[in-house]
Amino acid sequence: MKSENPVQNRSAQPRLLLTAISLAVLTLTNTAYAQDGGEGPMTRVEVTGSSIKRVANEASLPVSTIKAEDLVKQGMTTLADVMMALPQSASLAPSNAGSGTNINLRGLGVNRTLVLLNGRRLANEAISDGYANLDVIPMSALARVEILRDGASSIYGSDAIGGVVNFITKTQYDGLQLTAQAVQPEKKGGGDEQRATVTWGKGNLQRDGWSFYATLDAHQRTRLASSDRAYLSTPEMLAALGRAPSLGTGGNATPANFTTPTNKTAQNPYAASGCLAPYSIVGQKGTCVLDNNQYGTALYANQQVTFYTRASKQLSEDHVIYVDYSRGEEFILGTKNPTNALAVNGVAAILPSTSKWYPGKSGGVPAVAGLNNAPLTVTWAVADGGLATTKDVQLNQRLAVVDEGTLAGWDYKAGLVIGISERSGYYYSGYYKGQGLLDGLKNGKLNPFGLQDADGKAYLDSISVDGAKNRYSKSTFTGVDATVSRALMELPGGSLALAVGVDLHRDTTEDTKLPIGGEVTYANATPSHGEGQRNVAALFAEINMPVTKTLELNAAVRDDHFSDFGNTINPKISFRWEPSKQLMFRGSANTGFRAPTLFDAYGYRLPGATGLTAAKWDDPVLCPGGTPGVAGTGTALPGYVASTVCNTTLPKQTGSNAGLKPEKSKGFTLGVVMEPVKNAMVSFDYWNIKMTDMLANLPEQVYFLDPVKYASYFVRNADGTINYINNTIMNLGGQKAAGVDVSGSYNFPKTAYGDFKVAIDGTYLTQFDNQLYNGSPFVSNIGQFGLASNGTTSSFPIITYRWKHTLKLNWAAGNWSSQLTQNYNSKYTDQNLVAKQYWRNINSYKLWNATTTYNGFKNIQVTAGITNLFNVAPPATNSSLYTYGYLSSAGSAIGRAYNVRMTYTF
Repeated sequence: MKSENPVQNRSAQPRLLLTAISLAVLTLTNTAYAQDGGEGPMTRVEVTGSSIKRVANEASLPVSTIKAEDLVKQGMTTLADVMMALPQSASLAPSNAGSGTNINLRGLGVNRTLVLLNGRRLANEAISDGYANLDVIPMSALARVEILRDGASSIYGSDAIGGVVNFITKTQYDGLQLTAQAVQPEKKGGGDEQRATVTWGKGNLQRDGWSFYATLDAHQRTRLASSDRAYLSTPEMLAALGRAPSLGTGGNATPANFTTPTNKTAQNPYAASGCLAPYSIVGQKGTCVLDNNQYGTALYANQQVTFYTRASKQLSEDHVIYVDYSRGEEFILGTKNPTNALAVNGVAAILPSTSKWYPGKSGGVPAVAGLNNAPLTVTWAVADGGLATTKDVQLNQRLAVVDEGTLAGWDYKAGLVIGISERSGYYYSGYYKGQGLLDGLKNGKLNPFGLQDADGKAYLDSISVDGAKNRYSKSTFTGVDATVSRALMELPGGSLALAVGVDLHRDTTEDTKLPIGGEVTYANATPSHGEGQRNVAALFAEINMPVTKTLELNAAVRDDHFSDFGNTINPKISFRWEPSKQLMFRGSANTGFRAPTLFDAYGYRLPGATGLTAAKWDDPVLCPGGTPGVAGTGTALPGYVASTVCNTTLPKQTGSNAGLKPEKSKGFTLGVVMEPVKNAMVSFDYWNIKMTDMLANLPEQVYFLDPVKYASYFVRNADGTINYINNTIMNLGGQKAAGVDVSGSYNFPKTAYGDFKVAIDGTYLTQFDNQLYNGSPFVSNIGQFGLASNGTTSSFPIITYRWKHTLKLNWAAGNWSSQLTQNYNSKYTDQNLVAKQYWRNINSYKLWNATTTYNGFKNIQVTAGITNLFNVAPPATNSSLYTYGYLSSAGSAIGRAYNVRMTYTF
């Protein structure tokens, strides 16, 4: 594919100007650091953000380090727990989308956070091919997680605009260890978790010259139904939010609502008798509506099994080779309301008067006055099949072969990575062929006004697609890299060091929606196929210059050549100045470049609708007269069924866009680290990121808040109904984000009662502005539902809190240790697309977790704790994106839960 990107006018081959680097070093600098908490002599290590090995306890760019034992102390069972608690992350809680857990640093989008495993990339999640699914990373193998909060890495890739998250595994393990963990909610229902781990290893690289270990980790979570926490979204609570569940009229339900050729006002033969519990409740104007609390899912069932193994061999005193292999597989069961009998090729679901289930006929359905044997157009949800459930399976495999050592005075490393990510979708239960449902109504076998008799059940079984595969996607990553580094000369502050590297990799993607999707009308999945590939060749260099014992400068530059988007050069410079042992200043500046993902540029693009809106809306043309953006306030035009044009989901088109261009960024940081008193540390790091030509989808509310401006995005049929709303990926305007990361810790003097420590890690947003298109005004998204969305992963908007922190209080004495953790999100303005009297704010959200660990038993460690100590409910919201009235993307409906973990080491 040829691109009109002007960067293609540059040289077609990567180039690196070391002379320019040397000159840049004379201005400003950059490095990254992690501190080794172990005892013994200091060793030279490589830390996230730098290719130059150095003494481990030097300082530079802000890197947050989470050790494996910290995960245990906080009672975490999955990496989703880690990412939701991270103050710099605006990640969403895992949903039914199947994409798994992802991380969204700074709220800039998951595609702009680079995820690494031991400093190298994985194959991305297979459909969107723009981010890694953290669920496939082996949690039991982790030694620590390092979060480089400074974005646009010249070392790992200029697409890391939001930052880098590096998952680092243990290098070796000698022995056998078994771990079992269980999480049990206090309230009855689902949401319980179980986790089991076995790790075995042999050999010690320093002692034996070789080592090998493997670990297997299995985790499962059961479904938590909305009915298990029905008190969170009672009709009274929803009504108080301006979203009374009975506001709907005439939608798909059991018993079905119907219209006739001469009467487009929906009716229901059972509305007068209370509809049919527990499947529906009484709606407005003599209709029935589905009871969402009966069918809703607060937390989806899923299962993860990960395997990791690593073998290392010391070939000589300064030459090591190691091979590691990881395999992560997970599935998630996504659910939605029971299958609807929808139109097929423009032919609606019709119940003829010849059916025994016609009102007043032999089937026993109550008669309705005035029908006169007219055919009925029914809006019917097939309650017999229960929830319409899909099974989404992901399998991610990665093989890495790495050679590290010293040659002729140079530290070197070279690696080969082969990654394969596959994702398969299945109809798990409750789905039927659309034409089969229409035929069953026509021939009288199916009863749209109640549950089926034996004949109807047999017919449903004959048109079921349970277990059928409907989609297959695959992405691959194949890369080779090599880096050499060494000290060039001695400066007053230490060694001037240089690193030079090369990175060559190939990405591929393919995505196929299988033909059966066209037969299952309710799934609304038109058969399609898309594929793409990209080669990337990069040269990069880094130079570290300790000018004096207190001033260190660093510069790095990366030259990438994309086979489809040409060349781009992105530098990064930084400094570290330590005027005293109690005070240190640091800062950096960088540029970034992110090409469209392979899915965004080359995925499927179909001529019509590919899905439905996530929320309900009024068609601005066919249901006019209401408040813009507030569903249910318009009135259907004569001749149109209200339930199909008012307060309903509408067809939209998603998919790729071949005309996309890359997005670019500029960023800088400036920070200070202080030791105000002994055993205390405080740091403040200001960060600022500006993006142009941002790649994203328009959030749904944009179309309906100003339907005149966006009228061209509504593509209509000849009869005026919406064919689809164009919601494909596109280049929007810009984005400006800025804030201050705050960290602090204090170790109290030792006491007879034990050791005490307090630590806080937080982020305060000073700016988060979005621009819909070039030239339009920037609009703030801080503390409100704004113009930012999570791109291809979710229709939920990014939750950008003004302040977010994690507070930890630790105590240790003898064999005992305890930690009390608070995760805090500041208040938020609700979406407020409801009547004005219901406008409101969302209160701050504070979760306390407590854990205690005991090591007094031989070879056994026991940890017990309570999650959500004070049983805080998730924050309520009037946003129609959240069906059940609370922010399921930011808070959990589980409530208080008890966590027990036991580890036995042989």
